[in-house]
Amino acid sequence: MASSDSEISHKFPHFDVYKDGRVVLRQPITEKIPPSDDPLTGVRSKDVIISSEPPVSARIFLPKSADTTQKLPLLFYVHGGGFSKQSAFSRKYHNFVNTFVAEANVVAVSVEYGLFPTRPIPACYEDSWVGLQWLASHSNGNGPEPWLNDRADFQRVFVAGDSAGGNIAHNLLVRVGTIGLPGVKVVGAVLVHPYFGGTEIDKMWLYMCPTNSGLEDPRMSPNAEDLARLGCERVLVFVAEDDLMDPGKRYHEELKKSGWVGSVEIVENSGEKHCFHLSNLKYEKAVDLIEKFASFVKQD
Repeated sequence: MASSDSEISHKFPHFDVYKDGRVVLRQPITEKIPPSDDPLTGVRSKDVIISSEPPVSARIFLPKSADTTQKLPLLFYVHGGGFSKQSAFSRKYHNFVNTFVAEANVVAVSVEYGLFPTRPIPACYEDSWVGLQWLASHSNGNGPEPWLNDRADFQRVFVAGDSAGGNIAHNLLVRVGTIGLPGVKVVGAVLVHPYFGGTEIDKMWLYMCPTNSGLEDPRMSPNAEDLARLGCERVLVFVAEDDLMDPGKRYHEELKKSGWVGSVEIVENSGEKHCFHLSNLKYEKAVDLIEKFASFVKQD
């Protein structure tokens, strides 16, 4: 008979739980790359430490611009990865945000938050909120990061994320709508193939969040009250056909019915899988997604 240290008690999409309590992630450790000055796009990037307790950091992206006196829209981006993998510093997310910043001509802050199992949920939400508050601390032009003080327009802020990051972005906007974010106007939110309840992944989320309140936990399954207080004016939701389309569509429909006073748009990526765009940013439909995302940010 196998000993308890080799028997698996639970198998989840991203990790296995052994009977002795160990959690083993299935994917390899995410490779992280340094920030850079991109010679192709002209986008510059650098890393900052936001907080040591909790440990939160970010990568900031600054686009090439002839007019350095112009204030630019500000994007707060939350990466995906099933709440347990990936990084703001991975090649995949660095390249995506770098490409988007060049296309949309925005300043971006890509937050690095705590991942399961080292830091179980709700660390991802709390860390991202710390990051968003840090961003807001620059709204008077006297924050610790010059790129934000000098170039960011805090009356044109967008919060966005994909997959798990889309879920986190939604929860951030619920907080903004509930308690506010002084000095900042969050204009819009973009959720790319967001994770919400109603799929086979729900049990994994519940396991990663020991303090959960069950399948109706509003962080996983948004309720009408939270949707109605969403702290922005516009929302864009992308859903992929071969993916979690039903939860994304349901989010779109429930947001419209909630009494929220903003406008919401949904875009369906026909024939595509979850977060397909991250694998090849030059793929035609990935280019379309980025252009749609950028036009949403540029919209008056």
